Amino acid sequence: MEINFDLEHAARPPARSDYGIGIVGAGFVVRDLHLAAYRKAGYRVVAITDLDLERARETARLRGVPKVCATLEELLADPEVEVLDIAVPPDQQLAVVRQVVERGRRIRGILAQKPLALHYAEALEIVEWCERAGIVLAVNQNMRWDPSIRALRTLLARGWLGEPVLATIEMRSPRRYAGWKRRSDRLTLPVMSIHHLDAFRFLFGEPESVYASARTDPRADFAHTDGIVLYVLEYASGLRAAAWDDVYAGPVLEGAAADNYVRWRVEGTEGMARGAIGWPAWPNVVPSTIDFTLRSQPGVWFSPRWPEAWFPDAFAGTMGELLDSLATGRQPSIHGRDNLRTIALVEACYRSIAERRAVRVAELTDELPV
Repeated sequence: MEINFDLEHAARPPARSDYGIGIVGAGFVVRDLHLAAYRKAGYRVVAITDLDLERARETARLRGVPKVCATLEELLADPEVEVLDIAVPPDQQLAVVRQVVERGRRIRGILAQKPLALHYAEALEIVEWCERAGIVLAVNQNMRWDPSIRALRTLLARGWLGEPVLATIEMRSPRRYAGWKRRSDRLTLPVMSIHHLDAFRFLFGEPESVYASARTDPRADFAHTDGIVLYVLEYASGLRAAAWDDVYAGPVLEGAAADNYVRWRVEGTEGMARGAIGWPAWPNVVPSTIDFTLRSQPGVWFSPRWPEAWFPDAFAGTMGELLDSLATGRQPSIHGRDNLRTIALVEACYRSIAERRAVRVAELTDELPV
């Protein structure tokens, strides 16, 4: 068996990358991730706006954005803006999309931040607003473009691992809570776990059922439902995909030594792969890694390496996916209606936590249009 180490870990350039991009939101995710990735990829950002105008000006100055708009209305009136990158808190995203559609001028595409919304009904409304307006909606599920996850997807597609038997993700990363995060009792599933739930869908397709268990985060000094979350996705094939999303990670923010990481592992009938995602080291850029071993190559671990990392490089992939879909007319793989299935998984996890049972995903999809 010939081992081809081109595992397609990096996003391919879009067929056309010169669409004018307008940015809504100027927080650190935009400043340090979106705009850094877009500049590296050669995308054309033409304007930015934020409710905090000084923050927008500072982000524009640091990242070379040519125009700062005082309001969303001003940005939408700019004839150069064809595509919107909306990076606002999830409880504000629906209002922004409504304003975009009601403004009347045609925006061709929207890349919406994940989670699309904190509740399914709002996510569905966003999707329907965009569909009625003829706007291509993509959701920034950027873990799909982590280099190790894309490489794993290639291994699975080539059949090198055989039939998947067990897949796991273990995240140990403490969180601080401020702003909109303190306004909701939904802390972890729609914000952190949604990466892993969507990645499992990306890699393995749709599960039949999910069992979830959660406890509160002792660091969060306000009422909430889900802090530390554990869940198992059950597939018809027998595959089990499980994650431990530990947002406490010990008293490390209070002075204890840290042991923070994100690791994944997939065991198949013909091989096994494991990986590490360098995100917990941010703002240090640490590339994600993959190692794999195959029955056909006894006793050998293969360890390809690359310079790209989840942060910031994956953000070129999500925007590039939208730009390519606009250029070619195809539906983006992260389109809004597909993302409703990820949101439905989040809702299924909450039902499982509340009712202390495995929840069939069909229970949700029969109730909720997807």
